[in-house]
Amino acid sequence: MEDKKIIIAIDGYSSTGKSTVAKQLAKALGYIYVDTGAMYRAITLYAMRKGYIDESQFEQEKLEKALPEIQIKFEINPKSGLAEVLLDGENVEREIRTLAVSNQVSKIAAVSAVRKKLVEQQNQMGKDKGIVMDGRDIGTVVFPNAELKLFMTATAKDRAERRFLELKERGEDVTYEDVLKNVVDRDHIDSTRKDSPLRQASDAVKIDNSNLTLEDQFKQILGLAKATIKKA
Repeated sequence: MEDKKIIIAIDGYSSTGKSTVAKQLAKALGYIYVDTGAMYRAITLYAMRKGYIDESQFEQEKLEKALPEIQIKFEINPKSGLAEVLLDGENVEREIRTLAVSNQVSKIAAVSAVRKKLVEQQNQMGKDKGIVMDGRDIGTVVFPNAELKLFMTATAKDRAERRFLELKERGEDVTYEDVLKNVVDRDHIDSTRKDSPLRQASDAVKIDNSNLTLEDQFKQILGLAKATIKKA
């Protein structure tokens, strides 16, 4: 690829395959990939382990007081070549992908103090460009001047089916109904929170992948990225 480096911001609803295509894109371009959702999931896992949050309660003040002590870093897995998240030095990549964490992460992500801490880290990660970052507010808050912004969507039914199959393959004991409820609940919380709600940036390219294959989607997005780099 050319020497020019840009920032690629990928936002969208849960289970739209943002991370999958972002990883593919970063690899194809030789860019750094950052999964911001993993950062929020790591803090959620921390809060769950400490007993600050569960289905019936959320002790937000205790979590906010603990935030300065929580360390989140990424480490390359030498076997896969992909970055995995570390929580206070522990690799928690598998634990943060469970439905239990998914059921709580939108509540944690709605906390302004949590968003402030992580957005500061994300800004630092992108200072040299050459980065693909996915999440909920990358093109609207973290990198409002990103050269390429994508907004990914699909029907709740399609997203729940994909997520259900993914969790079953990992050995989780889940039902499709529970996964669909999680998808719908997260959509509502993410879109209506006061701080940095999920929304499509005015200059983002919308990608509805309800009826796209992974290959077709990747070709479309890679083409957009190459055209944007050429114009940069």
